[in-house]
Amino acid sequence: MAKRWYSLLTVALLVASVLLPASPAAAAPTFKVPFPCGQTWSGQTRTDHSPAYAVDFNRTNDLGDPVVASAPGTVDRVTDLGGTSYGKYVRIDHGGGYTTYYAHLNGFNVSVGQSVGYGKVIGWVGSTGGSTGPHLHYEQRLNGNDIQVRFNGSLALYWGTKSYTSGNGCSSSTGSGTVNTSGTALTVRSGPGTGYDAVGTVADGTRVTIYCQTSGTSVTGTYGTSSIWDRIGTGRYIADAYVYTGHDGYIPNVPRC
Repeated sequence: MAKRWYSLLTVALLVASVLLPASPAAAAPTFKVPFPCGQTWSGQTRTDHSPAYAVDFNRTNDLGDPVVASAPGTVDRVTDLGGTSYGKYVRIDHGGGYTTYYAHLNGFNVSVGQSVGYGKVIGWVGSTGGSTGPHLHYEQRLNGNDIQVRFNGSLALYWGTKSYTSGNGCSSSTGSGTVNTSGTALTVRSGPGTGYDAVGTVADGTRVTIYCQTSGTSVTGTYGTSSIWDRIGTGRYIADAYVYTGHDGYIPNVPRC
């Protein structure tokens, strides 16, 4: 009789293990591009990369550019491997088994145990370790295994090169200004400089929203000579020298692109 009860108990446990739902996996953090708000970077993936799903980020003259946390978490590794492998790198633990790696850094701006949020500068782009030129080597991992990178829930391009514009750490603060060209339409460029393609015009007297500002080609306009350019939309920049913002230089609280 006892044997029969043990047998029934064993069957019941097996059935329960089949029927009961497994514990849900922890939701992935909302990862963002690991650079300051509004910046555009070229991200490359390739089949011979190690690990395979890592992304290498580059842009012109990027040595020393700030690298920011791609999601909130706790810094659990700040390591310098010298002239080998990742060189100077930071790892952030985001909980639920998710971690991110930032390698080949030029220097550190965080310490182990530090809590970080979106937009927190953790270091600067470098060429340390086994790097052959300045870039950021970036990884997302789950339980120690590298996974395909996602930004804002969207899968990165595999395989090839793609431009990514950061929405990381963007505040709700925007600026505004009025175009003043004494009657002539102001050329809108695809980037912060006169060497970029013209992508449209803005009429004299137009009130524009300024999402971020950056430096570029120096332009002499209505308000003197300035190298500041205002981003008024995705891939749309105008020379600040022709915009009345009420400020001499960068607008306070408006992010840098």
